Amino acid sequence: MTSRREKIESMLVAEPGDVFLRYALAMEMEKAGELDPALAVHAQLVKEQPPHIASYFRSAQILADINEIEKARSFLRDGIEAARDAKDFHAAAEMGEMLSSLGQYGE
Repeated sequence: MTSRREKIESMLVAEPGDVFLRYALAMEMEKAGELDPALAVHAQLVKEQPPHIASYFRSAQILADINEIEKARSFLRDGIEAARDAKDFHAAAEMGEMLSSLGQYGE
């Protein structure tokens, strides 16, 4: 039986630029504990025009989980700005809440 990840990878062969499929692949990588490759996919997605807003948030969550707090804050700050530019105020607010919650950790 073909795994979800294998299906996504197969679809990406036909559509390598598909943002949703690439984001889904990053999520599957995370589930498998492959955090560095997942972060690399998210990093590619945020560099595109327009940037993939959810990838900022997910990157920050992964980084916070592995105690890379300053890197997580950086992704959140950039993500908030990108979300505001895209008029995605809900995403900006969610990232703002996470940024505030990271304030409890040492500067």
